[in-house]
Amino acid sequence: MLSHTPVLIDEVLQFLNPQPGGRFIDATLGAGGHALAILERTAPDGSLLALDQDETAIERATPMLQSFGSRVIFVRENFREIAGVAAQCGFLEAEGVLADIGISSMMVDDASRGFSFMREGPLDMRMDRSQSLTAADIVNTYSEKEIADIIYQYGEERRSRPIARSIVRARPLGLTSDLARAVERVMGGARYGKIHPCTRTFQALRIAVNDELRALESFLDGAMTVVRSGGRLVVISFHSLEDRIVKNKFRSPGVPGRVLTKKVVTAGEGEISRNPRARSAKLRAWEKI
Repeated sequence: MLSHTPVLIDEVLQFLNPQPGGRFIDATLGAGGHALAILERTAPDGSLLALDQDETAIERATPMLQSFGSRVIFVRENFREIAGVAAQCGFLEAEGVLADIGISSMMVDDASRGFSFMREGPLDMRMDRSQSLTAADIVNTYSEKEIADIIYQYGEERRSRPIARSIVRARPLGLTSDLARAVERVMGGARYGKIHPCTRTFQALRIAVNDELRALESFLDGAMTVVRSGGRLVVISFHSLEDRIVKNKFRSPGVPGRVLTKKVVTAGEGEISRNPRARSAKLRAWEKI
């Protein structure tokens, strides 16, 4: 039984078009909602390769999907490694690949992961907790210019330089609340109806810690080689930097294919009212030729 609502589920199924017996890859398993829907649509003998770099996601999704038995294979790995994992697991020439590349709500809600300025916890932000680099390492050891560049490039924050200066002056920072206070000294507190002043800085550090944009580019290159001719690649992103990469890759001449979504697909008001996280979701789909 689902404990969360997967975003754009109807649109995912429309563009991915899973059929009985098909082989599909969910490159970002998360809580398993999309995976469940794909497995149900490909019954009785379709198969799914489920990837996630976060061991907690796999642990939580496994019980929900265990009734599908050998039809689902779980692999803990970053989706940037999709080509190698697909080859090892017999999923080359797959009918379709899905990636929902927004941060999992499970991660945000867990204060110990350090992703949210709304919950006090260690400045961690690692999606894969086996890696060494954390957000604390960046804010405490990088130069002021390096921090400012990260906040500007990945957070598109215009006040990146004074924020970086405030962070360096506040060292050492160990908690999410330490970082939030350093940002708020420059930006002020929350303003009604506006994006929280900490949002872009926290986003930028998360992207830097997890090397998210380069991982996305590697994933797209790999996924395009993994799907068979006529196979489909569906990607859901949650901010403009990711969406721009997906849009440009789908339109590039590197691998022959056609864009199925002439305009980016977004959630309707009904879904947004049921699941506010869907508000910023952007779906694009591509078919290999």
